[in-house]
Amino acid sequence: MLLDSLLLLLSLPVLFASGYLLLLTLLSGEKAPPPQVPPRLKFDVIIPSHNEEIGIANTVRNLSSVDWPADLRRIIVVADNCSDATAERAREAGALVLERNDQELRGKGYALQYAFEKSLADGFADAVVVVDADTIVTPNLLHAFALRLEAGAQAVQAHYGVSNPHASWRTRLMAISMALFHKVRSLGRERLDVSCGLRGNGMCFTHAIIRQVPHEAFSIVEDLEYGIRLGQAGQRVYYAWEAEALGEMVSSEKAARSQRRRWEGGRMAMMRQYGLPLLAEGLRKRDRVLVDLAMDLLVPPLSWVVLGALAVGLAGAGLSVWQGRVALSTYAAAASLGAVGLYVMRGWWVSGMGLSGLLALARAPFYIAWKVWLMLSRPEEKKGEWVRTTREAQKP
Repeated sequence: MLLDSLLLLLSLPVLFASGYLLLLTLLSGEKAPPPQVPPRLKFDVIIPSHNEEIGIANTVRNLSSVDWPADLRRIIVVADNCSDATAERAREAGALVLERNDQELRGKGYALQYAFEKSLADGFADAVVVVDADTIVTPNLLHAFALRLEAGAQAVQAHYGVSNPHASWRTRLMAISMALFHKVRSLGRERLDVSCGLRGNGMCFTHAIIRQVPHEAFSIVEDLEYGIRLGQAGQRVYYAWEAEALGEMVSSEKAARSQRRRWEGGRMAMMRQYGLPLLAEGLRKRDRVLVDLAMDLLVPPLSWVVLGALAVGLAGAGLSVWQGRVALSTYAAAASLGAVGLYVMRGWWVSGMGLSGLLALARAPFYIAWKVWLMLSRPEEKKGEWVRTTREAQKP
């Protein structure tokens, strides 16, 4: 009984994480597209770029075709410490180009800060929109943002998905993963009236909130960092589920390795820095936005949740055989795995990947082992510096 109680106690973090994911899964029902509002607001659409000469023109042209009057929007490309023809290609495509050269302060966070300050100084726009240089957006993007801003929102996140899901089994898994993290979680959190979080691509901020909370976020996961600072300032990020920003994901193992290390390494650093203090602050203030931001941080990567549940399950099974009855920890492990299973299947469903997605999920055990190896290898990354991922079009 003592061993069972101890094992059950050890299973509580896994139960906590899987229970949170199950709650968001149950709240993630699709919503109908809301009505559009008449165009009134002005937007600066900002593309932070570093050596993106191959694809920057396509992104600018795509943004030029959104359903919003041309006199109410500007497309601004920040060519940050570029050594190629990014600036020239962007100008040719019709963008306003800001060239930034600073060998000490490098990275997306600094590029965004520079562009935001320029937007504020110019006084043209009511809000800024951030779109990555490898992205295509749906035509309704600015309509979706304007609807929330007109209703009082200060920060909005569109759905961030994958533009090339069928490039490989990795990109199919990424499509499901981003449907889980960016859609299932965000829809659930939107229904709870908490912050859906920022995803780095397809974000919108009013000038008012940038003045209140300057963009001084320079880590590898500057979006996550800034979303926390917004929550601490009493602002939640609204979710515009009907609009999409679709980014290109890498299909090769080498490029995926670098990308995944940055994302998950940066997120783990934020968890260590903000997780428990943010939870304590939220509980003290009785602020559900802060509590949810802390919970989102404290839930480890899905691979760790699955491995934790399996470890508890195997230990519980062994204990059950030894003591001649089913251990309570076995039920806890089964509940956790069941919750995670529902969460994953919900993500597969909303990703729209169909049978090819299910086949890609069959590789998930190998993918999990690969991710664990990446996390344990603990690479060194410079804080917030541009580490550019090779695009599919650049492959020989």
